[in-house]
Amino acid sequence: MSLARTLNRALTVTTGLQVRRAPRAAQGRTSAAPKAAARPAATYRCPSAEDLATDRLLRQPVFIISSIRSGSTLLRMMLGAHPRLHTLHELHLGRMDVICDNWHSEHAMGALGHARGDLEHLLWDRVMHRELVKSGKDFIVEKTPANAYMYRRLKDCWPDARFVFLLRHPESIARSWHESDPVKRPYDKAVTDVLRYMTAVEEARTADPDGFTVRYEDVTADPGREMRRLCAFLGVDYTPAMLNYGRKSGRELIRGLGDWRDHIRTGTVQPGRALPEEDEIPERLRAMCAAWGYTSDTASDATS
Repeated sequence: MSLARTLNRALTVTTGLQVRRAPRAAQGRTSAAPKAAARPAATYRCPSAEDLATDRLLRQPVFIISSIRSGSTLLRMMLGAHPRLHTLHELHLGRMDVICDNWHSEHAMGALGHARGDLEHLLWDRVMHRELVKSGKDFIVEKTPANAYMYRRLKDCWPDARFVFLLRHPESIARSWHESDPVKRPYDKAVTDVLRYMTAVEEARTADPDGFTVRYEDVTADPGREMRRLCAFLGVDYTPAMLNYGRKSGRELIRGLGDWRDHIRTGTVQPGRALPEEDEIPERLRAMCAAWGYTSDTASDATS
């Protein structure tokens, strides 16, 4: 009689229990790791005007707030051709974390008045300021579309930040997002995806009466006029180089594929696609079209 059987007989008599071998996991399969608990929202303080001198190196950063597929790459490249504006690739600041991994470091930072969010803000500020200094220019421009979801935090981090709200016809955004990968993103899913971005953009635009709104269709129709308006908002002189920003690298060509690939390939602004007809706009996008002024009248004006 095996040891296990003898042990089970004795356990059954004395306790009514038995020992069973744990089932083996299927060969080649690993058990799924438990999902990490969502981190609580970072707490931070908003620097006052007096604190800015010590808390921030960067002054008056510019953030382009837009949905995906709105032409932010084109606008970034045009602004980057200005001698005083340094534009970066998308930084995704909201995905950069600072972690105090024990009580001692957390307590030490707390004694300095820094919560986790404060440390993250110092990191963001240092990273962007470093790139600005390397460029030799005066102001930095950042255009990650996900910034639409963190407008309030960017404003709290840099109270003197300037915000440019880039709009595009909602159906054109959805169509462009769908066409970039039709298999992965059927049109209905593309509408759902971009509507989240557009809602965040509109909430930020409503919250910031001092921001500057520009439309992709206006940039492609009359780039000189729109760049003059934008330069006036940013307090810099207009330069014609913004309209002829030059040929970019192969990587830029790949990153810019989509409706504005001709802009990037030629280094000059090209006409945008025609706006959709009224009956091409899905019901879910009609409210956003109205909020952004894309009515049938404005559509006919933009394409004339």
